Amino acid sequence: MTEAIAKSIDSRMGLTSICDAAPIAEGARSRGSSPSHEHVNVLGVEVSAIDMGRATSLAGEWIECGSTGYVCVTGVHGIMEAQHDPEVLRILNGAVINTPDGMPLTWVGRLCGFRNMDRVFGPDFMNEMCALSIERGYRHFLCGGKPGIAELLSENLQRRFPGLQIVGTYTPPFRSLNTEEESDLVNRVRQARPHILWVGLSTPKQERFMAQYVERLRVPLLVGVGAAFDFHTGGIRDCSRWIKRAGLQWLHRLVQDPKRLWRRYLINNPAFVWRVALQMAGLRGEMHSSE
Repeated sequence: MTEAIAKSIDSRMGLTSICDAAPIAEGARSRGSSPSHEHVNVLGVEVSAIDMGRATSLAGEWIECGSTGYVCVTGVHGIMEAQHDPEVLRILNGAVINTPDGMPLTWVGRLCGFRNMDRVFGPDFMNEMCALSIERGYRHFLCGGKPGIAELLSENLQRRFPGLQIVGTYTPPFRSLNTEEESDLVNRVRQARPHILWVGLSTPKQERFMAQYVERLRVPLLVGVGAAFDFHTGGIRDCSRWIKRAGLQWLHRLVQDPKRLWRRYLINNPAFVWRVALQMAGLRGEMHSSE
């Protein structure tokens, strides 16, 4: 009886609950099999049904397996970008791990029966992976932010985690890299040989960057953490835990930077709620990524 009800809910919502059912981009298949874990389909995006502990464990497993791949730290903004851009949808669904960077995604997952699913906030994930790296000797490379931010982040992280190996930094231009810049970045990263390359650009720019360069850089794990660079260097003020748990961190961010973020939050958030409601009611079919 319980199983039948669960299947009925999954059917109405267009949600998948096992990794084997998740669409994976062809490029991801060629890099190797993703560490086994369950997913929740949120408007066509296969979000990993995990918590912070599971996220760091999966990331460690992937690094140890010797393949290359990328992690998307996905919130409502990323989900909504994927609604009108099939390429972004394909990139998100090609990730080794697609962490739920927001309480709304966590709430959807819990409605589907994943009671232990919890938010994996990008800056916190960076902290956890740095702590794990002390034990395992992982090397890090920082790519992103405004001029000087990656270097400041390197100093802050090494101060917070004595013994952390940060083997390089790079500040890309706001435009696409030209051929000379691409060669420079690739050479720097290959010589540094990091285990993790952190990409601190905005969504969906950082997702496109990771998908484009994951093979050429030959780094086990690229992680797109967006504003984490600014959080850890003081450019963005963090908020109280209760605000995060209530799903209101977007409001805290909006107050700090209304000119840039008003459209993202005041238009995307209501649209997300509406579309998820339609999916739950069975009035909106599941989206599929294009090959």
